[in-house]
Amino acid sequence: MKAHDGIAILDFGSQYSQLIARRVRELNVYCEILRHDTTADTLRAKPPKGLILSGGPASVLADGAPDCDPALFSMGLPMLGICYGMQLMANKLDGRVKPGAHREYGRAVITITEKDVIFQDVPPQLPVWMSHGDQVDQLPSGFRTLASTPSCPHTAIADTERGFYPLQFHPEVAHTTQGTDILRRYLFDVCDCSGDWTMAQFIDESVTAIREKVGDEHVLCGLSGGVDSSIAAALLHKAIGKQLHCVFVDNGLLRHGEAEQVEHTFGEAFGMDLRVAHAQDIFLDRLAGVIDPEEKRKIIGRTFIEVFTDEARNVGPVKYLAQGTLYPDVIESVSPIGGPSVTIKSHHNVGGLPPDLKFELIEPLRELFKDEVRVLGRELGVPDVIVDRQPFPGPGLAVRILGEVTRERVALLQQADLRVQEEIEKLENYRDIWQAFAVLLPIQTVGVMGDERTYENVAAVRAVQSLDGMTADWFRLPYDTLGTISNRIINEVRGINRVVYDISSKPPATIEWE
Repeated sequence: MKAHDGIAILDFGSQYSQLIARRVRELNVYCEILRHDTTADTLRAKPPKGLILSGGPASVLADGAPDCDPALFSMGLPMLGICYGMQLMANKLDGRVKPGAHREYGRAVITITEKDVIFQDVPPQLPVWMSHGDQVDQLPSGFRTLASTPSCPHTAIADTERGFYPLQFHPEVAHTTQGTDILRRYLFDVCDCSGDWTMAQFIDESVTAIREKVGDEHVLCGLSGGVDSSIAAALLHKAIGKQLHCVFVDNGLLRHGEAEQVEHTFGEAFGMDLRVAHAQDIFLDRLAGVIDPEEKRKIIGRTFIEVFTDEARNVGPVKYLAQGTLYPDVIESVSPIGGPSVTIKSHHNVGGLPPDLKFELIEPLRELFKDEVRVLGRELGVPDVIVDRQPFPGPGLAVRILGEVTRERVALLQQADLRVQEEIEKLENYRDIWQAFAVLLPIQTVGVMGDERTYENVAAVRAVQSLDGMTADWFRLPYDTLGTISNRIINEVRGINRVVYDISSKPPATIEWE
């Protein structure tokens, strides 16, 4: 843990562990997600103000279920147990857990029988989100019941002397209507956190840490124009100025005007040492005739590394390579329940470089979630057009052009996509859209324009809402917006005579078409 009065979240494999962390940080309390088997001795080195035991898919009654160090319960730290975390606490503290007569999945209403401190701000009947089959049958010594449902008599219990609050429901999800109020009471009233972890403080600490680490050395940053690399570059530039050297590879597969925007923002407005590799012809020539999407990705990845390497050698002696790694990448690589580590694609983070380019890695955003990175960008003065940029695939428009990638098809898709962007940005709820874009399909259809028959391309429009890109639902764009997008593409983009809307969710579909 950091020097802040932070919270340690022990992850037992819950799909909501990252959401717990985000909710805690939204309350300006620093937290870290740690493996479930993190020892008490490890935590004592930099003790947190409190612990949260996450939920998880296992049953505490099963052989080999994820466990924790029993010494955690004698550290004198407050502890919040959520779902599996509650059952584990009960098992460890001489209580008893058994399979429930009725499983509870989804919305439920709990009755609060004793307010205590964590329920001070909520009504006696509270809608919550449940996801459990087992439940606490016998309370551990020193605990009393705070809330119940008809099928789960001990939905919330507490040992207030030790600050232990096991909850069967999930306060971190939006379906628990006042879950944030419960978390706030736990953090501030039980754990006595100060709530002083702000982005301004993060910037000050990061600038100091970067300067101490880098010293008089130089840093190379691969700038893609996306949110993560752009804001990482802005933070590094604030810390070390001219010791930062950015390389931007224009592969010819970016959105309309994007390359020019990156050059202007970082080269002119920020005054960074920005080196632009105009490599459009190299990429497009190598993609000629290639249809298979995986082969496209491999060609683009290899070519990117080649072009980036050539530019890197021209910079001069550089010790550090900066990457826009975020906290979710770090969490996944830790594999808290023993699963395989996630390999980051080489065209996202500059991997696969030749061995003679011996860099040490510097990752200034590795403690932040995506939404926090956007807040950081605004604090650093990065323009909204970059801070609010939607996720964009590493291979660029190549995976939004189904079939062969040619200069003509790239230009066609850039123009169609531009109309999509211009119209959705007019919506009041524009920021609720995770991604919206056009896809160029490998088919042509008959149409009529004026009195002439046409036989031209089809464009698909895709818009989704998501929290993290792992799952997504198609976004319900207003009919008027869809109509305007269709009319503009067909009338203004010569070569497209039909527009369709993709209403597939992920899963089973993916967000990108390739």
